[in-house]
Amino acid sequence: MDKPSRSFAKPLRDLLGKVVGDTFTRQGFASAELVTRWTEIAGAEIAAHSEPIKIQWPRPDQTSARPPGTLVLRVEGPAAIEIQHLAHVICERVNRFLGWRAVERITLRQAPLRRSVPSPAPAVDAAAAARIAATMPDIADQDLRAALARLGAAVKRH
Repeated sequence: MDKPSRSFAKPLRDLLGKVVGDTFTRQGFASAELVTRWTEIAGAEIAAHSEPIKIQWPRPDQTSARPPGTLVLRVEGPAAIEIQHLAHVICERVNRFLGWRAVERITLRQAPLRRSVPSPAPAVDAAAAARIAATMPDIADQDLRAALARLGAAVKRH
């Protein structure tokens, strides 16, 4: 008697790759890498204040190859002028990354970036940490005892 084959969990990238890929294709991106590796492509200084939204492609001529497109960037308001002055550098970096002259111009959309801001860690109750530290006289290292006391106070709070 043969046992049915056991199915193993598939990587998330295999399951969502097509869905995400279709979304990026609708936005004009050949691949998701332009968005996911934006910091690498544009540089940390530029990527800190901008993010790619889409590439707008012009209608192709019948006589020539595909004309280069326009990269649309979301830019924080105060950095827009700086990004505008670096447009030729950004185009060059994107084209170098893609390996062909894909982008000729950049259009800016001023809006807040869609980055999540991590919430600050809540403060640990110092009195609770001191009470917990007092219950650990066997730990000789003061820093370790204080760290464990803070951890214990945070765990008790939740």
